[in-house]
Amino acid sequence: MFELGFIGTAVEFPTVFADAKTPEKCYQATEDALMVAVATMIECGQRPPQPASAPRRTEQVNVRLTAEEKLLFSNAAANLGFKWISDFIRNTALNTVLSGR
Repeated sequence: MFELGFIGTAVEFPTVFADAKTPEKCYQATEDALMVAVATMIECGQRPPQPASAPRRTEQVNVRLTAEEKLLFSNAAANLGFKWISDFIRNTALNTVLSGR
């Protein structure tokens, strides 16, 4: 007989998953996986994303790209686990500004 378990992830890290047979163990495994993801980002000099509970973003900035730039950003965003190009651009720009580079 095949038994299904539980799968956990987080809004801020849509590519980080964990699974377990009980909700409690799944929660712990997901928390552990997220800690590893954050630690890895910090070790690589990256800044982890804001919590989903952070203040809502209400301001918008439009950026025009060439087709090649859009493809380049799309691939980079996907490779780094971002769901949207805008999240990738915002995260990269904020990391640059806040690190003083």
